[in-house]
Amino acid sequence: MLVALVTAGVVTWHQAEEYLRDVPVLGEIIARTTPPSPPAWPLTGVPVDAVADRPALAVKIENSAAARPQTGLNAADVVWEQVVEGGITRFVAVYHSTLPPEIGPVRSIRPMDPAIAAPLGGLLAFSGGVPPYVAAAEAAGLQVIRQDSGAAGFSRTATRAAPHNVHAAPQTLVDQADAAHRTPPGAQFDHPAAGEQPTAVAAGQPATTLELTLSGVSSPGWAWSDAEGRWLRSEGSAPALEADGRRIGATNVVVLRVDVVATDARDPAGNPVPETILTGTGEALVASGGHTVEATWSKRGIGDRVTLTGADGAPVTLAPGTTWVELVPTGTGSVASA
Repeated sequence: MLVALVTAGVVTWHQAEEYLRDVPVLGEIIARTTPPSPPAWPLTGVPVDAVADRPALAVKIENSAAARPQTGLNAADVVWEQVVEGGITRFVAVYHSTLPPEIGPVRSIRPMDPAIAAPLGGLLAFSGGVPPYVAAAEAAGLQVIRQDSGAAGFSRTATRAAPHNVHAAPQTLVDQADAAHRTPPGAQFDHPAAGEQPTAVAAGQPATTLELTLSGVSSPGWAWSDAEGRWLRSEGSAPALEADGRRIGATNVVVLRVDVVATDARDPAGNPVPETILTGTGEALVASGGHTVEATWSKRGIGDRVTLTGADGAPVTLAPGTTWVELVPTGTGSVASA
């Protein structure tokens, strides 16, 4: 029966193989005869001769108008965008396969950052933060590297005024990893087996644009580029650029609909500090290869990774490459693709 389904294209051989592994005797045969998967970077799924023996580095990057253009975002394996005070957004940029010479501007920690970074088990770098948020990151098993505590690797640029001018050298930050935080991260998303297409391409619908509303002042957009083979980002109607003039983009864009609640904390302007609730489950939209597919996201606990599941109950796979995760509020945000 499974052979017929695979032949008809109803299921892939990879899916059938996962089912057969649970069958007594067959599972042992498959384990003995299946060649090991070639090495790949855990956060991108891109093949590599050998994965570098270093931890993942998550860094808090600013995204206010005064912070643009940023440095080093295109080198990140994964970038998470979240709503903070006043409706502006900030990023958690995760580096592992590539460590650029410089990144920034680096800003302060927020209450949802431990849930984003904890599954990586590595380093979380930032510039300042409320003590309870810092304590939560440490309690989640992360090694904290703080500019305001005098950690090496941070500097201030002369081209911008504080607090928008803190930059960092990723290699110097990674070099400070202690013995408990030097292990490479596990995969945060699933990628297809060799020869297979990502789920959005295999089972989704063609799409060339994503228009998102995260708040009244934050409406990023993404447009698929066949020429570059990636999604290109805009801030509103303006192309999003890095400091080197290159367009910011990603191989995949993963949109998670999330609850955002106001905490008791306030920023200097009196705005409540919002917290994105990143445990539980919700709707998702996954964009890869000029296609999108609807999915469900789930995350059991702070230290668990986000899992993406399709309508058929199978894992949703991403194209090998970089990924941006957009945390769009369920109540006030919106998502449109075309």
